[in-house]
Amino acid sequence: MRKRLAVSALIGTASGTFCWFLLTRLHQNAGDFRWAIHLAQRWLAHQNPYDTPLEQYPLTAGIFALPFVRVPPEIAAGLFYGISSALLAFGLIRHGYTRLLIFLAYPYWAGVLTAQWSTIITASAFFPLLLPVTMAKPQIGLPVFLTRLSRRGLLACVFLAGLSLALLPRWPLLWLGQTHNYPHFIPLFVLPGPLLVLALLRYRDRDAWFLLLTALMPQRWFFDSFILWLIPKSRRQILVTVLFSWGAGIWRWYHQPMNFTEVGRAAVLAVYLPMLAVVLYRGSQRGSQPGGGPERA
Repeated sequence: MRKRLAVSALIGTASGTFCWFLLTRLHQNAGDFRWAIHLAQRWLAHQNPYDTPLEQYPLTAGIFALPFVRVPPEIAAGLFYGISSALLAFGLIRHGYTRLLIFLAYPYWAGVLTAQWSTIITASAFFPLLLPVTMAKPQIGLPVFLTRLSRRGLLACVFLAGLSLALLPRWPLLWLGQTHNYPHFIPLFVLPGPLLVLALLRYRDRDAWFLLLTALMPQRWFFDSFILWLIPKSRRQILVTVLFSWGAGIWRWYHQPMNFTEVGRAAVLAVYLPMLAVVLYRGSQRGSQPGGGPERA
């Protein structure tokens, strides 16, 4: 336990410090986390938290930002991302240190640049009481929520929903009125995204449904797909998907996307299709073993 805590703390400290450094150096304020802080600040001031079309997060995100409203924004974002990374590392280590390799994926590092929610949402898959964070960014959290739901997780989500409505009863209507301002792509509907329906060939595999659900969610950038690294379990699967993911990073380095369809196509090719290959290959391996034996690392 001490070793797990130490390794998780080290990863959290390193990632949080690096996030703070990037945001400070690039003058990015609190990155994407600023909008959660904005919600919390407006609510504390008894003002409309949806006073700008740029505010597209539900009030539940603002509740998680309440402890950070008095902290300088870059530090707040660094703390948030560091805690997110530490929790994810602690959850991953339950199954061995191999799965820590998912921190090498390009979508994780894309998230560091703007202090994204995808890391802590991925971590919530390992801790039922952390499941309410899926409500902070529902379009990314819903696949995790639906495939990792438990009684404790559901009760925790109900509690957070009730608390948010008690704080501001009208927030769902205010938030829904902002959703048309969210530019996005849906991976399943961006060529060659329709190929992802092949995941249904492994319909008995929870990861197949997880992949398909994620592909149906509106997304904006590569960091949103980081949750898909809940799918690969072995060293080989993780390293192969990590390697392909950097294809998107290289593409972005040399190319300025003209629209979100271009971003979606790159995400499908570099992240979604490799994950589909993992699901299909793993299923064929299980089927070839007598009795469908367990996957080997």
